[in-house]
Amino acid sequence: MNLRRDVFQAIADPTRRSILMLVAAQSMTAGAIASNFDTARPTVSKHLQILTECELLRSEQNGREIIYHLNPHKMKEIADFIEPFRKMWDEKFNKLESVMKVYQNMSNK
Repeated sequence: MNLRRDVFQAIADPTRRSILMLVAAQSMTAGAIASNFDTARPTVSKHLQILTECELLRSEQNGREIIYHLNPHKMKEIADFIEPFRKMWDEKFNKLESVMKVYQNMSNK
């Protein structure tokens, strides 16, 4: 059975999330990315393969090196999914803040 990976499977792993954070700051080679981790280079390469398969990263051949870039369009897919949850929690925290202000005003009297 050939299951296609999706962006949510990719970001489920903390190492891959760290790689995304690194590459978001600046495009990097696999070696530069691997130097930030205490794992074997093939392990980092596997993470890069998964992130590339899911299109969260795109790779660009530059001579003998491959440079990895963040794909902001695919990151938007994650943000779009999370947005309704963010709104829901914002509303809950705003209600809690209102209740706390009422409680604070009552205790200040």
